[in-house]
Amino acid sequence: MDATPAVVPPYELQSLVDAVLSDADDLSLTLPKILCAQGIGPDLYAGCSNGELLRLSLHRDSLSEIGSYSLVSRQGIPSGKAVDDIVLTASISRALVLSDRNIFIYTLPNLDLVGIQPMRNVVTFAVDEQHIRRGPPKTDSLHHVDPIDLCVLKRTSIALYSLRERLIFQKDIPLPSRATLARRTGKYLCFADQQFYNMIDLEAASLFQLLPLSQAEDSGPVKPFILVISDNEFLILSWTGASTLGLFITGDGDPVRGTLEWPKHPKAVTFDDPYVMTLMPDDSIEIHSIESQTLVQTIPPPIQPFNLPPSMLLDRTALFSARNGLFVPSAQRSTKLRKTSVPLLRNTKKAATENVTTTAPNDDLESELIDPL
Repeated sequence: MDATPAVVPPYELQSLVDAVLSDADDLSLTLPKILCAQGIGPDLYAGCSNGELLRLSLHRDSLSEIGSYSLVSRQGIPSGKAVDDIVLTASISRALVLSDRNIFIYTLPNLDLVGIQPMRNVVTFAVDEQHIRRGPPKTDSLHHVDPIDLCVLKRTSIALYSLRERLIFQKDIPLPSRATLARRTGKYLCFADQQFYNMIDLEAASLFQLLPLSQAEDSGPVKPFILVISDNEFLILSWTGASTLGLFITGDGDPVRGTLEWPKHPKAVTFDDPYVMTLMPDDSIEIHSIESQTLVQTIPPPIQPFNLPPSMLLDRTALFSARNGLFVPSAQRSTKLRKTSVPLLRNTKKAATENVTTTAPNDDLESELIDPL
């Protein structure tokens, strides 16, 4: 008999929402698209191409029902334009929403617009990842909660802010090239411009180039990807012309770990420690371990139902990781549990004194516990 344990894939793909935007009677109509999403606890927040911001919630009595997230609120962004990005900051119960080069601030979980003037002329922005990972506040008052720090990148400068009840400007740092993407951890900001990845020490206001987005000549535009791996580590992706390489870089620009490799340039990338997940051009999802730098799982592309209108195709467009956890309903909860007999200890104090552990020999002292498989 083979005693080798079965290899269990780290992830299972599961539907959370059933066609929240498909409420039109005419399936030939072009429906709005969900461009970005974030989640925390029992709530999902999605931004749409028509300028709508959606909140969907999971009822606790529906934890075993697949697709049981239901629409709670649906509202338009003040800009009326597509929602480009959503960042949730659980520690101060705020959502930062980027739309039409403006950052609007909402409360969590109800998505009430906060009475703070939106930040304007924004190309991209980066909240300190160390602050994003903070859990929800233990009190309703924000006076005893640390503020979050963020960088707002404009055409020619980086504006540093802190946010709690109010938005406080800290300083400006000149920017020699226009950024397209940025990620921050602590004092380090990694950003991509049209050609290169760059690193900035925000305290010293020093900048240096890291690596080109594409190492191949005449490759055309290449989408940049930057992930924060730890408090002083980033992952950046560079196209070589034959494959895409993922390099782990510290805030000082030093390479660490090994490298990751993909045969094609991904459509989207996210990180859920210790795994990097990439959405590939064929809509498959590849999952790599940062510890071994190996491919540990591949989720195949979705199977398209026959004769489905183009507006209803099951395409995958983005990936996100819920940094503070997300409730996922499961229809397999009962099958993942089993009863097991656990012998109870007897005369614990005496056994501890004698440095001997004794167990009760009688069957009537055994207790049944639920044990996850």
